[in-house]
Amino acid sequence: MELERVKNMLSGRLVHLIEANSASIVQQVISQIRRDPELTHVSKLADAELREYGEHLLDRLGDWLSGGTEREIGDYYEDAGRLRFEEGVPLYESVRGLFLIKNKMIDFVLSQAGARTYMELYAEEELEHRVDRFFDVLVYHLVKGYEHALRRSARVATYAS
Repeated sequence: MELERVKNMLSGRLVHLIEANSASIVQQVISQIRRDPELTHVSKLADAELREYGEHLLDRLGDWLSGGTEREIGDYYEDAGRLRFEEGVPLYESVRGLFLIKNKMIDFVLSQAGARTYMELYAEEELEHRVDRFFDVLVYHLVKGYEHALRRSARVATYAS
């Protein structure tokens, strides 16, 4: 029982560290997006839009990991998927953008580690596991929203012809 409490405390500290440094992490993601030749459409989005999108995710990470409902997360990311479709951003670029955020966030946590105990390593591993599962949900809902918009667009095009 004590081990679980300590693990949760350390994992919570790492989440707080991410939330407190969200602007810096998001700026690293934006810089990488601007340099990535595979992200031609996403890189055309304004810095402010990318920043808002990334910081929204990271600033609420603790809430979503600890108690956010899949419905709340699903609604937000399905809307994001529809928006990316409407902006003409390919689905693969949208998904890649989420993975960039996840990877920069994990890289940030690992870079902040000083002398690490077994418990700190365990907390980092546990956080990474929780984040992976969380991003699975995000990607699922992003794709779902994107595909709904794609199907709706195809139906409208069919009826218009």
